[in-house]
Amino acid sequence: MKTVQSISNLRQIRKNLPPPIGLVPTMGYLHEGHLSLVERARQECASVIASIFVNPTQFGPQEDLDAYPHDIPQDLALLEKYGVNLVWVPEREEMYTPDFQTWVNVERLAQPLEGKMRPGHFRGVTTVVTKLFNAVSPDKAYFGQKDAQQVVVIRRMVKDLNFPIDVVVCPIIRESDGLARSSRNVYLNHEERQAAQVLFRSLSAAKNAFHNGIIDADQLRDIMIETIMREPLADIQYVSCANPDTLEELMGSTSRALLSLAVVIGKTRLIDNILIGD
Repeated sequence: MKTVQSISNLRQIRKNLPPPIGLVPTMGYLHEGHLSLVERARQECASVIASIFVNPTQFGPQEDLDAYPHDIPQDLALLEKYGVNLVWVPEREEMYTPDFQTWVNVERLAQPLEGKMRPGHFRGVTTVVTKLFNAVSPDKAYFGQKDAQQVVVIRRMVKDLNFPIDVVVCPIIRESDGLARSSRNVYLNHEERQAAQVLFRSLSAAKNAFHNGIIDADQLRDIMIETIMREPLADIQYVSCANPDTLEELMGSTSRALLSLAVVIGKTRLIDNILIGD
């Protein structure tokens, strides 16, 4: 496995890698969720490139950029163990020069949910992913379903900008109690970690209700809200029952939906989602 920092070195080595090439973009501090993407890429591609870059432009001014967990040596050891061919670990100045002024915006899909709670977040995501795609030129790019809105936004960007890249979405990897794997889980103390189970519990309650014949979107949202409100440490930011393709909130009966939520436990903001229906 080779590790590079500069775009020029990345491109030089990438030219000699056999296709198809799979890209796994990460912000580091890898867990089983990231590694499941690497495994999928390894199965489907002759060569796998991973990137590690904590992207500052997707963090708001009051968010945890400076405190975001990192352990590059551990990440590199894991990526080598899982058969990655090349790891790109760019410096911030390599990605954003002091006079940087070009941004990529996906308009409507970036506005609700995470976009509403974190203004500018998706502008940062789509810009950095565009830069990753441009530098690596992968055949396939691997993302996790945990960031459901991000997946929808990136797929739209790829379609609109005619990137010749297949966006592969991999299932959420969960702890034994249902909590979605996340680098931010490390922020939770023992009591908060127990309370965090409420995210998956609320999604599961709505999913079970749907399978038992409750197909009204408002009722499904109410079930999630009522479940979360029974947890004293949980503070709801949003609960959504939306069209999986447009992310528009559904009204009345539905045959398929993306159930998603953002909840603050203590000082830690967690997100999760589940797809229901056809």
